[in-house]
Amino acid sequence: MTFFLGLGIAGIVLLVLSLVLDGVLEGLFDGAGALGGLFDGLLSLPVIAGFVSMLGFGGAIVLGTTDLGAGPATAVGAVAGGGAGWLTWKLTRALMRDQTAVTPRGDDLVGSAGTVVTAIPGEGYGEVLLRLAGQPAKFAAKSRVAVARGTEVWVAEILSPTAVEVRAVDR
Repeated sequence: MTFFLGLGIAGIVLLVLSLVLDGVLEGLFDGAGALGGLFDGLLSLPVIAGFVSMLGFGGAIVLGTTDLGAGPATAVGAVAGGGAGWLTWKLTRALMRDQTAVTPRGDDLVGSAGTVVTAIPGEGYGEVLLRLAGQPAKFAAKSRVAVARGTEVWVAEILSPTAVEVRAVDR
């Protein structure tokens, strides 16, 4: 049982090393990717660490709770390790494919609706509250005509990264 516990602990140490030495083992086995992607991600440090940990701890659990010998304990541990390795591989692939949304730009505001929070005089700036990527953001606002506080407006033009030209919505 000590051997299996040692394997489990070694797997956890390997997992910690995978966090510290991120991508080193993948670089060593980069040539294996030339085999049509057969080992793509399967030889990564987290996958190997998951397999070794579950092999060790699964074998130790079987030895500690049953009267079976080392052979069946190794078989059960290998199956559990294979499952843990596969789940780790699928999770890391899903995380690596995760795409973030496109970063919003100022031009995305043109045509968006907002509300005047500080009245806009005919010859100066006020403030409007707009939604940029779903988040409220205040912008300096200019209009060709005076606009009262609380009026719904549309963004007509981007004047600078922090200022827009708006027009009142006619209803």
